[in-house]
Amino acid sequence: MPVPTIGFIYPDHAAEDDYPRAEALLGARLPVTHIYGTDLHAVPELLDLGSPEKLRRGAAQLAPQSPDAVVWACTSGSFVYGPEGAREQVRGLSEAAGVPASSTSFAFVAAARALGVRRVAVAASYPEDVARLFADFLTDAGISVVAFSSSGIDTAAEVGTLNTEQVLELAVANDHPDAEALLIPDTAMHTLEVLPRLEAALGKPVLTANQVTIWEGLRLVGATPAAPALGALFAERFQHVGS
Repeated sequence: MPVPTIGFIYPDHAAEDDYPRAEALLGARLPVTHIYGTDLHAVPELLDLGSPEKLRRGAAQLAPQSPDAVVWACTSGSFVYGPEGAREQVRGLSEAAGVPASSTSFAFVAAARALGVRRVAVAASYPEDVARLFADFLTDAGISVVAFSSSGIDTAAEVGTLNTEQVLELAVANDHPDAEALLIPDTAMHTLEVLPRLEAALGKPVLTANQVTIWEGLRLVGATPAAPALGALFAERFQHVGS
C-alpha cells in the first residue's frame, strides 16, 4: 500500500522530535505542525489551546501535506473537554481536515483496548486537578485506574526538559502491581527513546502520549506496522488488533 501520511497538530514546542524518530522507524510520513497558546497545565488555558479555531488553523497548516488522517497531539488539551466535548472536538477537526481525525486522549483508550488492558496505573506530569480529569476520562471509557499519581509540573516546557533517567524514575515510582499497563500522558514528554527500558523495568506494557498518538494516526488508516523499539503497542503480535 502507499506510504501513509499522518498529520499531527502539536501544541507549542517541547518533545516534537519524537515524531521524526518514529518516522524513521515506521516508514510513514508523520508531518507535524504547531499551534500556540499558553503552555500552562490549567483548565482555562487548556480549553483555549484545544479550541475549534486553533484546531482549524492546524488543519489548514497541514493541508499542503495531503494527510490521510490528522491527530490532535495533546492529551490535556483533549480530555479537559470531557468525553463528549472531546468527541465533538475530534468531529470538528475531521470536518476541518476532510479526513479521519482523533486526539491523544482517545489514542490512549484505543491503545489500551488493542492490548486488552482493563486496569492501568497513571503517572501524570500535570497538577493534580488536571491529572484527575484524565483518570475520569479513562474511567468513562471503561478503563479502571488502580493507581494514580501527579508530578504537579505546571508547564509543558518544563516537562520537555525531563531526561531519560527522570522519565524512567517517574515510571518505576508510580507503577502498581495490579495495573496491566502504565500510562504516561503528556506529549510534551520525551518518551520514545526510553520505551524499551521502561517496559523492561516494569515487565508490562507502557503507553506514552507521543507513542499512542502516532499509533492512533496509523490505526485510523489501517496501517500499524510492527516496530518493537516503540514498545509492546507496536509489537508484531498486536498488529491485528484495532487496525
